[in-house]
Amino acid sequence: MKIYTKKGDAGETGLFGGERVPKDHPRVAAYGDVDELNASIGLARAFEPRDFEDALLQAIQRDLFAIGAVLATPDPARLIKALGGPGIADPAVAQLEAAIDRHEATLPPLKSFILPGGASKGAALHMARTVCRRAERSVVGLGRVGGTAVSPVIGRYLNRLSDLLFVLARAANRDAGQGDIPW
Repeated sequence: MKIYTKKGDAGETGLFGGERVPKDHPRVAAYGDVDELNASIGLARAFEPRDFEDALLQAIQRDLFAIGAVLATPDPARLIKALGGPGIADPAVAQLEAAIDRHEATLPPLKSFILPGGASKGAALHMARTVCRRAERSVVGLGRVGGTAVSPVIGRYLNRLSDLLFVLARAANRDAGQGDIPW
């Protein structure tokens, strides 16, 4: 099987189910931003220390693939049949909240905004957080397109994920001996 099909050369792409839409369609933008978020988390995982919350970050990447599948599928019944379920559910949001609470309990309370950056791992997690916020905005935009229903759990998941990435960035920087830089 070749990686290229030439089917997208005219500016259209296929959704899961066969429907073709322009590559700048809000649905494509939403799942594309989620894909970019997934890649940015993969980049953050590559920085040392590689074992810092690696299992959690890999689980999040798997969730993001499921979210991308949901966003790429206009027909929810077809998706449930293909994935064996709706893709993402509230227990995944609760897992993010538990990880936030666990890390936040070990960090000094914030008294001001902080500048993103620090050690490589922390800076990469800050970058992933900003990509997450963009993905969240794209998903909200998709939900405003006439006739497009987006599961509310996707919005909750992305909102919590950006908070978790912020907390993980702070924790990674602390572990690397880099304190928060107040703004």
